[in-house]
Amino acid sequence: MLILVIHVNLDQSCQFLYNSAMLTKEEVIKIAQLARIELSEKEVEKFRVEVSTVLDYVDELKQVDVSGLEEVSQVTGLVNVQREDKAVEAENIEQILSQAPEIQDGYYKVKAIL
Repeated sequence: MLILVIHVNLDQSCQFLYNSAMLTKEEVIKIAQLARIELSEKEVEKFRVEVSTVLDYVDELKQVDVSGLEEVSQVTGLVNVQREDKAVEAENIEQILSQAPEIQDGYYKVKAIL
């Protein structure tokens, strides 16, 4: 028998605690209701097997000894490089404005949209 417990932390995140056994039909229906997903009878059976398989795999991963290993978020060593966001005056304003069908006070003139 599988016992499924939903633990709600103060930050409203949920964790599923389980043992490795096949989910029951009622448990799949309850999970679907919580996720606001409507399932047919055929889908309930399909997800009963698939979710149980995923939970078994997660249980298997929990048994791996990771003590002493450094936490890694990426392995390439690449970092995001961002330039400072600052406004600069374009050097070719006259050339840019020459492409506009109509100009008013140094800006493109466009039709009102509201």
